[in-house]
Amino acid sequence: MSDVASHVHADGSPERLAIDTIRTLSMDAVAKAKSGHIGTPMALAPVGHTLWTKFLRTDPAKPDWPNRDRFVLSVGHASMLLYALLHLAGIREIDRDGNATGEPAIGLEDIRQFRQLSSRTPGHPEFRHTTGVETTTGPLGAGCGNSVGMAIAERWLAARYNRPGFTLFDHDVYVLAGDGDMMEGVASEAASLAGHLKLSNLCWIYDSNHVSIEGGTDLAFDEDVGKRFEAYGWNVIHVDDANDTAAVAAALAAFRATADRPTFIVVHSIIGYGSSIQGTAKAHGEAMTADDIRGTKKAYGWPEDAQFLVPDGVAEAFHAAIADRGRPLREEWEAMRERYRTAEPALSAELDALLTNTLPDGWDAAIPVFDVDAKGLASRDAGGKVLNAIAGKVPWLVGGSADLAPSTKTSIDGGGSFQAASYDGRNLHFGVREHGMGAIANGMALSYLRSYSATFLVFSDYMRPPIRLAAIMELPAVFVFTHDSIGVGEDGPTHQPIEHLATLRAIPGLDTIRPCDANEAAYAWRAAMEHRDRPTALVLSRQALPTLDRGTYASAEGLMRGGYVLADSDDPELILIATGSEVSLAVAAHETLKQSGVRSRVVSMPSWYRYELQDDEYKENVLPKKVAARLAVEQGGEIGWDRYVGMTGRTITMSTFGASAPISKLQDKFGFTVDNVVKVAREILEQIS
Repeated sequence: MSDVASHVHADGSPERLAIDTIRTLSMDAVAKAKSGHIGTPMALAPVGHTLWTKFLRTDPAKPDWPNRDRFVLSVGHASMLLYALLHLAGIREIDRDGNATGEPAIGLEDIRQFRQLSSRTPGHPEFRHTTGVETTTGPLGAGCGNSVGMAIAERWLAARYNRPGFTLFDHDVYVLAGDGDMMEGVASEAASLAGHLKLSNLCWIYDSNHVSIEGGTDLAFDEDVGKRFEAYGWNVIHVDDANDTAAVAAALAAFRATADRPTFIVVHSIIGYGSSIQGTAKAHGEAMTADDIRGTKKAYGWPEDAQFLVPDGVAEAFHAAIADRGRPLREEWEAMRERYRTAEPALSAELDALLTNTLPDGWDAAIPVFDVDAKGLASRDAGGKVLNAIAGKVPWLVGGSADLAPSTKTSIDGGGSFQAASYDGRNLHFGVREHGMGAIANGMALSYLRSYSATFLVFSDYMRPPIRLAAIMELPAVFVFTHDSIGVGEDGPTHQPIEHLATLRAIPGLDTIRPCDANEAAYAWRAAMEHRDRPTALVLSRQALPTLDRGTYASAEGLMRGGYVLADSDDPELILIATGSEVSLAVAAHETLKQSGVRSRVVSMPSWYRYELQDDEYKENVLPKKVAARLAVEQGGEIGWDRYVGMTGRTITMSTFGASAPISKLQDKFGFTVDNVVKVAREILEQIS
């Protein structure tokens, strides 16, 4: 061992040496990057060390083992704590295809490249980017919400697949959270539901350091958080000193022994522990000076000039503590999994598909084809029928709504409710907690389930953070949004979405689909399920939409390409582009224009995202450049339509909020009528000629 051992704290313990290695690696990385948050890693190093070396069940050699415990750093700004733990644990890298590369997930050079372009150590932990990172965190509270989804998924997987002698799923979910997490509403929403569901496999460790960026937390936050969690139904344990590793271990052992509720461990720490700025706001995110760092290392008994030092034996001991526990568990699990193939062949086949993110053969065989119907049905109703057809073939399609299932039509018939007494239920009741619902759905998707959530489109505002994170993480979560326009009618402008389509379409990697009839809704669900690395927003109507005659008009399969020619004329001189409920309006206007000799084309454009993935030849065939007369019709904001109508085209869209009135009155008021579409189309042709 290096001479550091002779300079360590008075106890000279290997534990303390490893803890201070975590601290000093974090200090050196932040100092080199001249950027980052140092105080929390310094404070929580003893907690992280205790959890990982004494409790966390994972195998560094196979960190994607399905029954591993999950560790979520909800305080994502303290990312160096996680990177140091991953490095010392010797976690091995797995590439995007699930193959071992033979490289460490985090090498010492990666720590030196903290917060640098293309490094494995970005400023906040990123799922898929760094092996061992279970979810992308940074927006406070998000990791807390994800963890509830992970815990729900474990309970569901255990209920469906565990059999006597085959305990395939019994892992726990650990979270490190901070004061900011506790202030964010999403954490409270998720915690409330977790308590209701009695998720005893969930443990949040709350770093109560009483410091925020602006100063002491008492500037804005002085409640008794432990009492709040007791009210949620959690088991609350207090640890007075984060450096008391025996007390931390006792609290974690108490969690493992608690069988009827989640556990909330309140750990009191000193941010920036050991430094001259400990316990102050400066320790949160301000860089320490070189003298501060030297002085802190001296206080730790560390060589003051050493940088990125991992003393001999520290990484080996840390790795062994984890691997010696995790490897036998993983090997036993794999052997059990092989026996399970013989004992439970049907369930085993399900698991093969579930664990590899593939769909079973015939998963879409029961999706209905809807007959021509002038009256039709709402796309939310069609969506509900399609959801149930798929659910019958994909048992791990699990989800729910924010207390709106009767309206969003997203209940799985016969699926039962997911409750504390029935973890095999497929219908989740999220309550009126949209932000929490989105975060929980992401956590479920991170744990093998094909998750979906549902609410009204106007309430996507509450869900934008988890939708954005789903896109960043490339999760195949499905976000169902109904009541998609002023077609909501009498509920008025508070419930009539205007700008929401544009804001969803602006999220990179999110496939936002607004189908025009029942058969497009069927293909929309097909498209969503076929995504393996993209989230989908399904935007569905409240009101009935005509089911188009696909013998007269093009097949709804065109939805799979995002936009397609639905109705046409020889050598068209005008193109009408529409989505959702306005497509049938455009078709009616097209038929009227044809009768008067206008050569028009109707393009259904349910997914801008998919359309933009097509090659230039296809897009030219759909929207030929020579046809400058273009009119887009959509009951949403105008933003973005200029891409498709050009400088000489026009839109019939919404530029104001809606109003409370029957839908027919609203359509007249805002110009969504056949007469107005025909009128504006003729004006465009006159202007161009």
